Amino acid sequence: MNPTPARPPRFPQLTMDQLDATQKPLGEQIVKVSSIGIGGPYNSMLRSPVLGQRLFDLFHYLRWETSVPLRLNEFAILIIARQWRSQVEWFAHAPIAAKAGLSAGIIAELKTGARPSDMAEDEAAVYDFVTELTTARKVSDETYAKAKRVFSDQQIVDLTAVAGNYIMVAMLLAMSEASVPPGKEPPFGDGEG
Repeated sequence: MNPTPARPPRFPQLTMDQLDATQKPLGEQIVKVSSIGIGGPYNSMLRSPVLGQRLFDLFHYLRWETSVPLRLNEFAILIIARQWRSQVEWFAHAPIAAKAGLSAGIIAELKTGARPSDMAEDEAAVYDFVTELTTARKVSDETYAKAKRVFSDQQIVDLTAVAGNYIMVAMLLAMSEASVPPGKEPPFGDGEG
């Protein structure tokens, strides 16, 4: 049996040397903050530098200036990464979530697709809010009331935006068939639903 020949990537990985004058300013901003360089979603975003810059500015707010505490913000990103089985999102954000104080147990359970069993009130509010919003496409009064007990209006809006933003990131990654860096193990195996 002959092995299937590898297809060329949809978006070959760009290097800084390949960026043109419209792409280079964004590329320089990306490498200052990205743990994966101009890989992951940035590789696709650079193909549309005006949109890419606007997305980068949004990412900047939603990652470093959001009103949602980092541990909970990263938890929301991981919820989306798990829903989408987004290898790059999980690979990039699981270590950030752990460093920000999200427990290894919560990360491990979420990775299996389960609702984590040992969450604090704020973590449960994030899980239930993001999961209900993205799967039911609405938020029940009960779930909203739980979120309101621990979050301000601004935090609820920011939490909604981070979830939506990382769905878009997951879509960019899926469309471009982006993968984890060479030599790194993808977080989700073939059999993980």
